This record gives sequence, C-alpha cells and structure tokens, in this order.
Amino acid sequence: MRRQRGASSRARSDAASTAPVTLTGRGGIVVMFATGLACALLSRWLGVGLLAGGGFAAGCALAAFATRPADLLTLAVSPPLVFFAATFTAVLVDTLGDGSLLRGLTVGVLTSLAATAPWLFFGTLLVLVIGLFRGLPANVRELRGKLVGVRLFEKEENADPVQWDESS
Repeated sequence: MRRQRGASSRARSDAASTAPVTLTGRGGIVVMFATGLACALLSRWLGVGLLAGGGFAAGCALAAFATRPADLLTLAVSPPLVFFAATFTAVLVDTLGDGSLLRGLTVGVLTSLAATAPWLFFGTLLVLVIGLFRGLPANVRELRGKLVGVRLFEKEENADPVQWDESS
C-alpha cells in the first residue's frame, strides 16, 4: 500500500513539472512591469538605450505566452500603462538625490518616453499578435456577448421620479 502512494505522488509531481506555466492576467502584467523596470534601470545605469525598449518587448512576449487564454483581454489592453509605470519608476529611482526631483522626473520621463515609444508600440503589437493565436478573439466575443443589451447612455422611461397625477 505504501508503494502505491509513493508511485502516484511521484507521477503527479512528474506531471506537474511538465505542465506549462500559466499566469493570470495580473501575473502577466507583473511580468511585463518587472522586466520593463529591470531593463529600464539597467539601461539608465549602463547607458544602453536599446536595453529599455528591448527588455519591455521581451517581457510583453513572455507575458503573452505565459498568460492563460481566459485572461488575454486583460493583458492586451495593459502594455501602455505598464510601460509608463515602469518608465516613471525607473526615472524616479534614478533621479532620487539629484537636485530638483520634479524637474528631473519631468525631463527624465518625457525624454525616456520619447526615446522608447517605438518599443511601446512593438510590445503592444507583440501582445496582440500572440494573443490572436492564443484565443484573444474568443475573449472579445465573450465580452461582446455579455454587453449585448446593456445600454449605458439610454434614457430611462421613468427618468423623472416625481410625477404629478393630472387626471382629476
């Protein structure tokens, strides 16, 4: 009896070790942010401008491949915000202690965003293309199905809660 338990637990651990790693949408966003931040910091410290954008694009591709298909829609819309957050954090860390923080942040963020904007577009495109092959259209159809019949700005029939009875 003891051997069977050991064999079955060993088989489960072997199956678990061969299963692909899947992330939630939030996990994919964290992967994009962490690689973008690490590469942006290294880029600023080493003076290699290509590293910030290339690292962000690599993080986008890694996140798009590792995120479970049900969460691809969340991942597909997040690269611009993640890119800005990683760039802002890297500039903040690099600017601390260098005189005027506000001036350093403003100049640093604007120049960094201007220099690496093509990489933002490339990373977003990577997420979209990889997502198309991994099930993003199904997520869009599901969202569209949930939104059918929902009218956000439609005027209600009972818009005026106070009505006077003028029948007398």
